[in-house]
Amino acid sequence: MRSAAVIGGGVGGLAAAIGLRRAGWRVVVHERAAALPNVGTGLGIWPAALGALDRLGVGDAARRAGRRQSGGVVRRPDGMILGRLGVDGVRLITRPALLRVLADALPADVIRFGSDADPGSCSGHDLVVGADGVHSRVRSALFDARVLTCGAVGLRGTVDVPVEVGGETWGRGVKFGLTPQADGRTNWYAMTPPTGDLSVFRDWHDPIPRVVAEARDVLRHDLLRLSPLPSYVSGRVALLGDAAHAMTPDLGQGACQAIIDGLVLAECLTGPSVEAGLREYDRRRRRATQRLAFLSSRLNDLARVRRFTGARDLGLRLALALAPKPGSSWSEDLEPDELAG
Repeated sequence: MRSAAVIGGGVGGLAAAIGLRRAGWRVVVHERAAALPNVGTGLGIWPAALGALDRLGVGDAARRAGRRQSGGVVRRPDGMILGRLGVDGVRLITRPALLRVLADALPADVIRFGSDADPGSCSGHDLVVGADGVHSRVRSALFDARVLTCGAVGLRGTVDVPVEVGGETWGRGVKFGLTPQADGRTNWYAMTPPTGDLSVFRDWHDPIPRVVAEARDVLRHDLLRLSPLPSYVSGRVALLGDAAHAMTPDLGQGACQAIIDGLVLAECLTGPSVEAGLREYDRRRRRATQRLAFLSSRLNDLARVRRFTGARDLGLRLALALAPKPGSSWSEDLEPDELAG
């Protein structure tokens, strides 16, 4: 039986482990953390990623662990609606809940917590999967990629303020988003300049001031993206998720694309040749994910505009009115044969 080492036990790494085991591989997952996280913010899982979870055999469990997204709007700070988000078929689930669903689909001895592996220590395997995030050591051993800052920071957290409908509010170079969770709490996130804080949102439309007032244990991080890689594979090593195509969070596709990466990687490795399978994985996933990363970066540029916001908002209103619904090619961004059947 062929063996694979997955370095990184996040969403993409666990998805790959499930898929590879279903394809007949023996798999071990090396995760530096001591255990799965107990707290974390919410994720929107779009139809393509839900389809990938179905193919991995965990779609129903993921649906039970989350809730249907009931709708979403984009507003100005005064509350005026600029447009409505097409979110039919999107499920909301917290990152810890999704990781638990994925981990429960694996035998207990597959994930090795507290294991700080690298490609060298895994050289005895037939395949090494780098799923170790934007600052991937696996990637650094293969490619000279640059981790780029977007000139903004992300703030996020969870509050006990119920919100029925989520969405985003765009201001001058800043924005604030709300995502209802299945337990009645609300995940919130914000983007500000590097020196900004939540005080800028205190006079925005309801319920944003109430959310800001209740915000505790705020997570703060630079918004980063990865320069495009020439390949997602090298020899018998494959990269996926943020290790391959870290993108800004503006399209909400990071976790979704990591799930699809894991599925497609496993499906490409059912044949006898690992090298041929990895070439096929690179062909099917690199162009699609790099295109999404580019679009997400451009949307981030638009959100950071501080002048002529009236013209920006008019363009945003038009874009939202003309945007395809979930399930069409822009949100899934898959090759025609991916997730078919």
